[in-house]
Amino acid sequence: MSDRRNNKVLVLAMGGMLAALIFVATYFFQIPISITQGYIHLGDGFILLGAALLGWPAVAAAAVGSMLADLMAGYTLYCLPTFLIKGAVAAVAVWATHGSKPYWLTVVLLAVAELVMVGGYFLVEWLILGYGLPAAAGAIAPNLVQGLSGVIIGGVLIPLMRRVKLPGIG
Repeated sequence: MSDRRNNKVLVLAMGGMLAALIFVATYFFQIPISITQGYIHLGDGFILLGAALLGWPAVAAAAVGSMLADLMAGYTLYCLPTFLIKGAVAAVAVWATHGSKPYWLTVVLLAVAELVMVGGYFLVEWLILGYGLPAAAGAIAPNLVQGLSGVIIGGVLIPLMRRVKLPGIG
């Protein structure tokens, strides 16, 4: 096989492993939130980390891994919104973590990526799922906690993992 073909296969394999890691961090490491009937999880930290390490292929991995966690947890109503929202989070995170930016700005932009998640779920619950404005607003605080945990996990792991050179990747 050519080097270019090997690189595509490697990126595909890394994307699959990232999707699996996001699924595991989302599905198996949950803190239930009774007020929203949902949960806080660690998956967002790995979405941000994957975006920094893998680049644009992380968008699909984030969308699929997160959606599968909702599917397995019985939140089927959220599968499509999660697919779109977590893909958008990863896209903002890819943009935030690539290029030459001061590290503090990267962390701020990772927080913006998580605000995409908070705003996305707020709009979905209010306007699409019809939970009403008070119920959708009630989910903002837990989603902010989840987003903050993602920024902390990503903010700590990204500089550490960037020291690891992935063969054939970026």
